Amino acid sequence: MTTLLKEIEQKARTLSTDERAELAEALLESLREPPLAEIEAAWDREIEERVTAYERGELPTISAEDVFAEARHLAP
Repeated sequence: MTTLLKEIEQKARTLSTDERAELAEALLESLREPPLAEIEAAWDREIEERVTAYERGELPTISAEDVFAEARHLAP
């Protein structure tokens, strides 16, 4: 553990229980952000690729009428 990390930990221990919980939540959230950003970027690429493929006529299309008819057929 680095000196800075030890110092931060010691200072964090002086916080109230609620403050420590809030800090812990903030730190955990900071660990989740990069993967979320990566997932969003991947979805952005996927959407762009699908739109491009649609515009080139490479994807089959299904009318809304057919989609709703199939949904009604599948619904109990």
